[in-house]
Amino acid sequence: KKNNFKILKNKKVRISKEEASEFYKAHQTKPFYNDLCNYLSSGPIVVMILKGESAVSESRRIMGATDPSKSEEGTLRKMYGISIEKNSVHGSDSLESAKTEIDFFFNK
Repeated sequence: KKNNFKILKNKKVRISKEEASEFYKAHQTKPFYNDLCNYLSSGPIVVMILKGESAVSESRRIMGATDPSKSEEGTLRKMYGISIEKNSVHGSDSLESAKTEIDFFFNK
């Protein structure tokens, strides 16, 4: 299936542990929170804004399950993920989250 996403904006950034903690604050009560924040702030990341039909759900389908060992073959997390904390890709889970995350990375 072909996905017709348009990349509206993208950039390579590096965020601090404090910024990663703020970005993932919704997960602060989960046992993997610290590892997740450490990984996100461990090196440069590429952030982008995608536009397209059903962009949130379609991009999540392409990413695969959060746990790479449970992801379908051919998904990004199956191919590149190491663990739940190091699953190599993040995507917004709703339009509301997307707005918040776009503001976090592009409107500071």
